[in-house]
Amino acid sequence: MKNEESQPLGHGDSLGTSAGTDLEHPVEIASHAVGDPNRWKIFAVVGSALFMASLDLTIIGTALPAIHRSLHAPINWTAWTITASTLGTVVIMPIAGGISDQFGRKRTFIISAIVFTLASLACGLASNIYLLVILRVVQALGGGAFMPSATGIVADSFGPNRDRAIAMFTSILPAGGIVGPVLGGFFVTYWSWRGIFFINVPIGIIVIIAAWHYLPRSVRHDVGRADIVGIVLIGLTVLSAMFGATILGSAHTSPSSPAFLGCVGFALLLGGLFARHEMRANNPIIPLHLLQGKSFLIMDLVNLTYGAAVLGLGTLVPLYAEDRFHIAPLQAGTVLAARAVGTIAVAGIASFLLRRTGFRLPMIIGMSTIAIGSVLMFYRPPGIGAFGWLAFTTGITGIGMGAAMPAANNATLSFATDNIAAITGLRGMFRSMGSIIAVSVMTAIVARSSDPGMVLGWGFALVAIPVLGMIPFIISLEDHRGNW
Repeated sequence: MKNEESQPLGHGDSLGTSAGTDLEHPVEIASHAVGDPNRWKIFAVVGSALFMASLDLTIIGTALPAIHRSLHAPINWTAWTITASTLGTVVIMPIAGGISDQFGRKRTFIISAIVFTLASLACGLASNIYLLVILRVVQALGGGAFMPSATGIVADSFGPNRDRAIAMFTSILPAGGIVGPVLGGFFVTYWSWRGIFFINVPIGIIVIIAAWHYLPRSVRHDVGRADIVGIVLIGLTVLSAMFGATILGSAHTSPSSPAFLGCVGFALLLGGLFARHEMRANNPIIPLHLLQGKSFLIMDLVNLTYGAAVLGLGTLVPLYAEDRFHIAPLQAGTVLAARAVGTIAVAGIASFLLRRTGFRLPMIIGMSTIAIGSVLMFYRPPGIGAFGWLAFTTGITGIGMGAAMPAANNATLSFATDNIAAITGLRGMFRSMGSIIAVSVMTAIVARSSDPGMVLGWGFALVAIPVLGMIPFIISLEDHRGNW
């Protein structure tokens, strides 16, 4: 059953329309065959929001040591500014697609932008680490809802060229990766870490106004009630595991301590209840039909590993630069920006070559390059400055990201083009889960270490093992070429 907002022709649902819908809206369907005439304005609005979310994701890594000192919080608790935000994304991503389908993509997009902007302002005013962590979760609920609604909006607007438009997201997101770390280092050096949150406010206001004027209204669908029980269970499962990792980070806590074992046991119990619930739920948070095929399972595993290596450990690069090589915050941020430059340099080309190369080749090349860059980051050849070497090696990982991301973003979509919102949500959820695991484990180990910089270095080197381990699975995927 569908309820329509007041919409102009040409902004309906281009995915999975029924025969009845085709007969009722022939002009609307025809317009989707060529795309929306305002599609580039729409892409600019959506891209600005994704840029803001990317900016927030990368800017926090540079400010992590400053937040640690300013709020007098242990490093493993300070890392919650990253992991708690990622947890909010894990919770919202699987349902954001359904929310945008049910309430309209434009409406969902604007509400997400408002939540993100207000939460960013509140984060900048936070007086202690615990309040900051809570506000970061709220901020993530807004930011995490951007991608599914944005993907749906762009897919509707670009018609048969939606694959290339969606792949172009991989050129926008790294732009935030360039500006974010440098801007974070600038704020930390010349003002305060609070500036990393305040910067989102003017950008957010511009995005909200532009979205109101330029985004098309979309068809709304009755997708059923949200799986609230599943959302709560998966959120509590991840939260309990994060608490366990943080507790283990204390110098006086051992793996056999009741507190740690209690958190792990509770996480396993909740995880079991979540799996049991998902098999019985009418509208599960994770659609089981998207997990049954080999291709879907492989891509979920690839996204989990990618999230751990790139989104998780990647945010700790500035901390690594400061702790091991004693690089100043502004320079440390510039090191991470080099990764984004590498991504942008390759992502656009990889996006437009996807129909010729298929998915497997760019993913294999990209994952291999990420692994090489991560290992090299640990080593420092004699005669080369620390800053130059780190910029070079992170640039290599960025090239790998640019090659792998467009293919990874579109691979699963090609297996089920009528589930674009749900698949986008699942993809983001698995990447976020990988990030949470990597950051929680690494900061817990760092908190107990007498040489945090060296421990982080070993983390970058060892993550290459699971990254390379994905290549045999990628090879086994059915490759798609052409327009999907």
